Amino acid sequence: MRCSTSIPQPSPRSPRTPAGARVPEFTVATRASSLARAQTGWVREQLARELACEVGEVLITSEGDVSNAALTSFGGQGVFVARVREAVVDGRADAAVHSMKDLPTADDVRTVVAAVPAREDIRDFLVTTHGGLQDLPQGATVGTGSPRRMAYLRRRRPDLQVVAIRGNVDTRVSRVTDGDLDAVVVACAGLHRLGATPPGVALEGEEMLPAVGQGALAVEMRADDPRVAEIAFLDHAPTRAEVTAERALLAGLRAGCSAPVAAAATASGDDLTLQAAVLSMDGSQMYECTMTGSQADAEGVGRRAAELLIGQGADQLLGDMR
Repeated sequence: MRCSTSIPQPSPRSPRTPAGARVPEFTVATRASSLARAQTGWVREQLARELACEVGEVLITSEGDVSNAALTSFGGQGVFVARVREAVVDGRADAAVHSMKDLPTADDVRTVVAAVPAREDIRDFLVTTHGGLQDLPQGATVGTGSPRRMAYLRRRRPDLQVVAIRGNVDTRVSRVTDGDLDAVVVACAGLHRLGATPPGVALEGEEMLPAVGQGALAVEMRADDPRVAEIAFLDHAPTRAEVTAERALLAGLRAGCSAPVAAAATASGDDLTLQAAVLSMDGSQMYECTMTGSQADAEGVGRRAAELLIGQGADQLLGDMR
């Protein structure tokens, strides 16, 4: 973890603070969606208890929130991160909370991931009243906005009609409960954090490996903020090792959000095991591998997995998607 001893300029506070209101001693930036606020709310509670201070919230509307275009149309990573990060860099907030899967793999020298809390359930969830993936009716309509999920659905069930959808978790789930779609695929972690219990089943790794960083959070701060060390209590070393390996894989593949890349790292003792896959968009081709190593060499585990997949031919699949 990088931490500078230089003293940053005092963080400017929002001019909207009502007269006489108590100004928070620490502020956290987040997207304004219900899921993002639920995730950030948990982080704020931990910070308030540990730091014994009032922790405020700065709501940001990201580029991905204001556009209804497919995520693949944005042409890269960071669509849900950039504006939230800027709130930290320019001093409107002291920290930002991101879904790790949204965080670009390229480092921003202005900031540091100060903490990676313990991970939630990494699996995907099939919201449906029909049972599991193999129980869906022939030609059933299944909604998702994720290229990875689309590719897996087409591989496991070529007969399915896969529909591109956007929207928050509640909106996507309602497409099933309202009878518009036979099923949608969402993240287990999002459902858990929102306390939602829709009908359906979790998809195990054999059916669908998760996205890089799925279920994990990243707490980002300015690299020169001396308080970085104060939130180290939130960091969960096994989770940091897992997502480090997964993100090194993604970086090694030079892949972004438009690529069907899947990964699941598991830390046990000092060891680390990484399962990874790269699929074609139509699901007809898939390259997969398992790489093992130590948690201390998490980045190396991810890099070696990327090299192995490229050697198998994954680079050719990814070429047109970069």
